[in-house]
Amino acid sequence: MKYGWLAILAVVAVPGVAHAQAIYPIDRATILSGSKFDFKVELPKVVAQKDVKVTINGEDAEKVLGAPLTYVEKEDGADASSLIIRNAAIGAAGDYVIEVKAGDLSKKVKWAVYGTPAQKQVKNVIFLLGDGLSVAHRTGARIMSKGNTEGKANGRLAMDDLPAMAFIGTSSTDAIASDSANTMSAYMTGHKSAVNALGVYASRAKNTLEHPKQETIAEIIRRNTKMSIGVVSGSELQDATPAAVVGHTRRRADKAELMADFFNVKPEVLLGGGSAYFLPKATAGSKRKDDIDYVAKFKEAGYAVATTEEEMTKAALESNTGKLLGLFHPGNMDVTLDRKFLKKGTVGKFPNQPGTVEMMQSALNVLSRNPEGFFLMVEGASIDKMSHPLDWERALVDTIEFDKAVAAAQDFAKSHPDTLIIVTGDHTHGVSIIGTIDDNKPGEEMREKVGTYAEAGFPNYTDSDGDGYPDRVDVSRRLAMFANNFPDYYETFRPKLDDPFVPAVQNEKKQYVANEAYKSVPGAVLRVGNLPKDADTGVHAVDDVVLQAQGPGSEKFHGYMENTDVFRVMAEALALGNGPSVQKAQK
Repeated sequence: MKYGWLAILAVVAVPGVAHAQAIYPIDRATILSGSKFDFKVELPKVVAQKDVKVTINGEDAEKVLGAPLTYVEKEDGADASSLIIRNAAIGAAGDYVIEVKAGDLSKKVKWAVYGTPAQKQVKNVIFLLGDGLSVAHRTGARIMSKGNTEGKANGRLAMDDLPAMAFIGTSSTDAIASDSANTMSAYMTGHKSAVNALGVYASRAKNTLEHPKQETIAEIIRRNTKMSIGVVSGSELQDATPAAVVGHTRRRADKAELMADFFNVKPEVLLGGGSAYFLPKATAGSKRKDDIDYVAKFKEAGYAVATTEEEMTKAALESNTGKLLGLFHPGNMDVTLDRKFLKKGTVGKFPNQPGTVEMMQSALNVLSRNPEGFFLMVEGASIDKMSHPLDWERALVDTIEFDKAVAAAQDFAKSHPDTLIIVTGDHTHGVSIIGTIDDNKPGEEMREKVGTYAEAGFPNYTDSDGDGYPDRVDVSRRLAMFANNFPDYYETFRPKLDDPFVPAVQNEKKQYVANEAYKSVPGAVLRVGNLPKDADTGVHAVDDVVLQAQGPGSEKFHGYMENTDVFRVMAEALALGNGPSVQKAQK
């Protein structure tokens, strides 16, 4: 989103002047007025406190930020000084120049602080995130679910009818590429971050939990409103996407520690996998290293607890606490193809896992009782988790399920028109559909059965029961979907019906090589990878993601936007910032 008054020019360094190592928030940060953030200055050497001067628009930084700077002579792990203010905030919207001087050291950054209207534009926000959702996933889901006859789709996905649209840039502060942590964090905080980071700026702090924090939308809602909050995911709830709603760490793998962030915010609804991080270490299957029992703590906080779809549905309808915790798997929940159709994976051990749509409906049943409204994040987690190992049928069936969640959101909005629905991905995958694979084409080699251009014809998926899913994914003429990046692997040109695909395994040199379990599949072809030997799966692409939306405020989504701009649209719709009083930067 482009706001003319927010145009910020990067500060050009003056030749011959040494520079402070870093200032956080970074240059060109856009910040919601009144939101909390950690302000940090990192100097490249030890500097006496008396020699450091920090100003914001020419005024003392402590006065503008409302708290004293803490001086650290030598940071842990660094022979250099730093200054920090935790939970800083700026109340007045406007342009700000932050300048640090310490002897011959000098650095400037600029921030744009924006306010929001005083009144909410919407009551509810439903944020649906298809992890790794790319254009090819959407196209494949539409063809597989609806079919295509003589060049026209036989039906539309729910997301096809969301009227507002934008392209979203996903790059991180340390690379043009990104992961689910920094991209979802940008949506949830309005600040860019680095790969693997959640709700923090990646600084030189040694402790992963001590990096400069960025307040999340859930924390702002909890601090400023009486709205309810919900988080739904088929992954571990401590995984990057759901954890970004509340979390703060430089290392997304700090899953046990992220539980503290969840409990601090206490979303009214938490539904997904990851029970292993809720349970104390003495409990079989726990992945904690302490005695904290978060299931017990949430129960004590008034939550109804469910471990099966039936318990969840009953609690959502009957519980009067307005709080629901559903934990359906110790790790990531089984994907739709395995859970709903093939009964593979861990479905035998956990047969009563709900799907994304069922979890979302239960969340809506609970959250919609709050007259103050709600913020609900729903993740289609396994679009990404199945795209990494090049398991396209599982990825596409999960895309169909995610689209059904979009449809459920649209149905809710029909009776709750004061609801903003946002549907997007966090990043893309380098994947395309190039035609079909036709088993009936002559020849022994499977690659000769790939049809392109006119030879592609049309797939022969069917949906005889009308449930929106194909009756079978292993039809005789199916989609030819391939990644443009991969480790060494054997391409079988077939769906993997026994278990999710494992394309590469480690050898004795700890390098990833093609998994020979697929070598003997008739017609399998060895593909020599184009990724480094330490890559075991395909990786994310840098391509823009597509965002679509409907409801009040959705008209602000158009053209090219940064992922941080999406946070701003939500903040404005929910009136989460201070008023539009403007502070002009001094020249």
